[in-house]
Amino acid sequence: MVKFTIDEIRELMDKQDNIRNMSVIAHVDHGKSTLTDSLVAAAGIIAVESAGDQRLTDTRADEQERCITIKSTGISLYYQMDEDMLKNYTGTRDGDNFLVNLIDSPGHVDFSSEVTAALRITDGALVVVDCVEGVCVQTETVLRQALGERIRPVLTVNKLDRCFLELMLEGEEAYTTYLRVIENANVIMATYADERLGEVQVYPDKGTVSFSAGLHGWAFTLTTFAEMYSKRFGVEFKKMMEKLWGDNFFDAKTKKWSKKHTGSDTCKRAFVQFIYEPIKAIIDGCMQGKKESVFKKMESLGIFHLLKGEDKELDGKPLMKRVMQTWLPADKALLEMMIYHLPSPSKAQAYRVENLYEGPVDDVYGQAIAKCDPNGPLMLYVSKMIPSSDKGRFFAFGRVFAGKVSTGQKVRIMGPNYVPGQKKDLYIKAVQRTVLCMGRRQDAVEDVPCGNTVAMVGLDQFITKNATLTGEKCDDAHPIKAMKFSVSPVVRVAVECKSAGDLPKLVEGLKRLAKSDPMVQCSIEDTGEHIIAGAGELHLEICLKDLQEDFMGGAPIKVGNPVVSFRETVAGKSERTVMSKSPNKHNRVYMTARPLEDGLAEAIDEGEVGPRDEPKLRGRLLAEKFGWDKDIGARKIWCFGPDTMGPNMVVDMTKGVQYLNEIKDSVVAALQWAAKDGPLAEENMRNIAFEIEDVVLHADAIHRGGGQIIPTSRRVMYAAELTASPRLMEPVYLVEIQCPEQAIGGVYSVLNQKRGMVFEEAQRPGTPIYNIKAYLPVIESFGFTGTLRAATSGQAFPQCVFDHWEMMGSDPLSEGSQSQTICLDARKRKGLKVEMPTLSDYEDKL
Repeated sequence: MVKFTIDEIRELMDKQDNIRNMSVIAHVDHGKSTLTDSLVAAAGIIAVESAGDQRLTDTRADEQERCITIKSTGISLYYQMDEDMLKNYTGTRDGDNFLVNLIDSPGHVDFSSEVTAALRITDGALVVVDCVEGVCVQTETVLRQALGERIRPVLTVNKLDRCFLELMLEGEEAYTTYLRVIENANVIMATYADERLGEVQVYPDKGTVSFSAGLHGWAFTLTTFAEMYSKRFGVEFKKMMEKLWGDNFFDAKTKKWSKKHTGSDTCKRAFVQFIYEPIKAIIDGCMQGKKESVFKKMESLGIFHLLKGEDKELDGKPLMKRVMQTWLPADKALLEMMIYHLPSPSKAQAYRVENLYEGPVDDVYGQAIAKCDPNGPLMLYVSKMIPSSDKGRFFAFGRVFAGKVSTGQKVRIMGPNYVPGQKKDLYIKAVQRTVLCMGRRQDAVEDVPCGNTVAMVGLDQFITKNATLTGEKCDDAHPIKAMKFSVSPVVRVAVECKSAGDLPKLVEGLKRLAKSDPMVQCSIEDTGEHIIAGAGELHLEICLKDLQEDFMGGAPIKVGNPVVSFRETVAGKSERTVMSKSPNKHNRVYMTARPLEDGLAEAIDEGEVGPRDEPKLRGRLLAEKFGWDKDIGARKIWCFGPDTMGPNMVVDMTKGVQYLNEIKDSVVAALQWAAKDGPLAEENMRNIAFEIEDVVLHADAIHRGGGQIIPTSRRVMYAAELTASPRLMEPVYLVEIQCPEQAIGGVYSVLNQKRGMVFEEAQRPGTPIYNIKAYLPVIESFGFTGTLRAATSGQAFPQCVFDHWEMMGSDPLSEGSQSQTICLDARKRKGLKVEMPTLSDYEDKL
């Protein structure tokens, strides 16, 4: 029975203090979607009985079949809170009703781009951790992403039912398990914390940690018990909260509290005695069929009258589920955490605006975002496209940061490549309809004010993946910053259609695929192949399935072998200065190449160093961290490449050359071109600094135009790379493998076959499970999961994340080396001549 209408939601959207935008994030299979169900059930969208099994937010058929979440799904929920739940709430609020915009995100590392898209448009995150498995690699990744976006986390320790039913833990053991999970999570939060966010660590006694069992639909925070016991003992509520966690022991015989265990049998830790054991007693009673004693306990708790007549007839697990849901409903605990501890949009945008807005924070748009002002100019960020039921059309899903968006309104669409003041990547179009996302269906609303999530119809032709929307007349608005993804698309496959008649379908299908996923990249090679690049095997598999079934209407396609993209680099400084002449023989450019300092390429990737920096600050940073000369770092770096942001650069080392400034643009253009297609195999370059040693130019301007200088500069860069002992870099995965002790041998043997390198092996305290971390080259990772499961008879679970680029040892210019084989394969695939380039192709003699 749905407890709200769309009009009620619309009314609540204007009360900013009563809105919470949050996403649910966790490691794969820790129970995000299951937990979300309890919240959806509390709002009355699905029946409480079926919560936990239905997974309403897994909307696609393949998500239900595979039991994993693939796309992040949004849903808006309306809650009517009663007075006694809000009596301790000190923040500002307007009435007792709350609107929660919830986004359920996937846990699989291949889809972590979906998590980034979800985090950008929310202010708080519910981090779910399995109490048995603890904090895993993906938990750390998503937490790092969340804190990087300045999102406030609250924690829930999930799957408590496993402690009672599978592991049969004693109270003390259970307490130490939970304590360890919470401590591990806090370590990560403290590491990546942002000082503008303030204190982000979570503590049970402050109410920022809850304990839950998503499948059975029950959960509690310490407040639930503290309220019950503070009445019984006549202690203050706050004091009781502090007593229920940490080293506080209570002796039931002497009725005394102590900080240390006194040694007597009746002295027990408060958490164990007052929380763990009552729950254990009720669960054991239900499972062993001692109904009378269970009902007696329920009467003493004052919850027996809430059980329905037919519920009293149940037995075993169903009875336990009903009893626990009645006593400790999951939604109550989770909602209390969200409302008390997650920020409302008006609070959150004040400290998030610096990370969101590209322009100056003190202009009208920056101020409107910071104040979350519904009457200000419209600022809206579209973070992803959601395919609609109608084939090939998309909803643009995003969040309004300032102003209002309404049906029929004309908006400026600024794409990711838009530069203020230019016309590039800019459209002005009308929004056809604004709708609310309700899991599987969408409901139309007239307009949506700031602080809310919204989906819009009719903009899908103009937005590829994400965009910033502002009002039609706001010409001076800057866009909102693009999102940083924690993975990069390194696995590529070529697709072609089986019958040539389907080619237009394939081209159209690829366009739609590029829209539907924030990460995937579709491109056409010079050879005419259609290439799809994704984050990993699973990601590609899902993309190809979507492409064939949804976007091409079932037309058959042929998929090539997966190809890994490499990077070209240099291992040392050029042995001599190389020179190239321009086609008209009037200009000469002299250059050398050298590798960048350790860590500089990574700093450029993360945006710490880049073309948009203040020159003096950049000079100082390069001088302090990487030992550069201050002046060179500030003034002499001409550009970065490829794509003006990449980890290669041109540095001007010349002294007193005439007309040098006139050719600067041509050299910059040459680097963008050269760094995209290197000489070895036309792969991107990485980690190379090209130093211009000398330039001899013709005195007459007409003889040193772009047509003369660009090809020359490109050739001299190739020659410089070939003289500086060129190498290939391959992408490397970080693999985390979980397996029991007896399977470790199998894991090592598979990793050794695949050139893997184990660098950490740790046993989880209190379990026979080992965590193994290893580096595995991406090129060896195809079919790795299958081989590993075969070798360990299915006991090992691998999880691969792209980690870094590793230089390959062999020389691509020496005959028969592994690097050379890779280069020649790539050249053959790209339709180049199948032999390694020689230096004389690029270098000219005086």
